[in-house]
Amino acid sequence: MILAAGRGERMRPLTDVYPKPLLQVRGKALLDWQVEALARGGFAQLVINTDWLGHQIEQHFSDQPDIVFSHEGQDFGAALETAGGIARALPLLGDMFWVLAGDVFMPGFEFSQSAVDHFAASDKLAHLWLVPNPAHNLSGDFGLSDTGLALNLDAASSEPRHTFSTVALYRRAFFDSLPAGNPQGQRAALAPLLRLAMARQQVSAQLYQGAWTDVGTPARLAELNQT
Repeated sequence: MILAAGRGERMRPLTDVYPKPLLQVRGKALLDWQVEALARGGFAQLVINTDWLGHQIEQHFSDQPDIVFSHEGQDFGAALETAGGIARALPLLGDMFWVLAGDVFMPGFEFSQSAVDHFAASDKLAHLWLVPNPAHNLSGDFGLSDTGLALNLDAASSEPRHTFSTVALYRRAFFDSLPAGNPQGQRAALAPLLRLAMARQQVSAQLYQGAWTDVGTPARLAELNQT
């Protein structure tokens, strides 16, 4: 599942005309980089959620029948936040599935079947890919234990934190606290669910050292297009 329902307020005025995941990076829409990377790993059946200008995203992929859409804006008038959007799309997803945000650029990341198999053999409900902290998130998000557990560190902890890349593998059971299919369009954030699962040692993680950019501002987009 690729998350593409955000409004992209910080990218305005660019996102007044286009949804942020369709903005061009090095001659290609952000979503195209991700769809192609998933396809290289053998993952062609995709779900994309939408809200703002979602019809443009569906039109962009009109020739790809393996991509289906969860139109949160059309169904509920607004995006459902990350966990709410995933819960809404659960009937379209398998027992285990990838999730990533539509506004991250990580061209070297490999979506591999071996990663899925390793996750399937574990007892975890989620596996996250963390990245070194960028300038806009120097305090990081989560810790990483020596045994590969994702950690929700106390604010007073001196242990290093890393930034959540948005790329993760999940089991359906991770979202059991939300109504299956989210028929009422409940808005729900992902971070509280992750922290709760980390407290139960149900989330594993690893550090990804490749190129990664959260394309959240016009300046970051311009920088990518200059390199």
